[in-house]
Amino acid sequence: MSKTPNLKIGELAKQTNLAVGTLRYYSDMELLQPVQRGDNGYRYYSQDASKQVEFIKKAQAIGFSLEEIKTILDVRDRGEKPCGLVQSLLDNKIGQLEIQIKKMSLFKQELEEYRTSWVNHPNPESDSQEVCPLISSVSLDSAPPN
Repeated sequence: MSKTPNLKIGELAKQTNLAVGTLRYYSDMELLQPVQRGDNGYRYYSQDASKQVEFIKKAQAIGFSLEEIKTILDVRDRGEKPCGLVQSLLDNKIGQLEIQIKKMSLFKQELEEYRTSWVNHPNPESDSQEVCPLISSVSLDSAPPN
């Protein structure tokens, strides 16, 4: 029975359609661990490393940060099922999105009010120092949400 050879980082990059630099970054963040480092410094990965990369990509696709993914993997590496953590993180993300949607809706409404005002008064009085009197009329209390 022959042992399946480990993958060089370039081979893993081809399998996963990611840049070698991205895989190195994942490795540096401890999201993806090489099974061996050669005397030449090369990183060698197990054959199932592509599954780990696929998991990382899928988790990113639904909005998880690399730090959150690391936390999920750490729980798994302790031998626990991380699904409860994943659900909690997802609930937090949904809550954050709801807040952002509300802020964006309020900001959109404010911009629409400016637009209406500017359509009704397209040429306000200005002093010669103003670049655009329309923008000069904007309140600094209204800033786009972060």
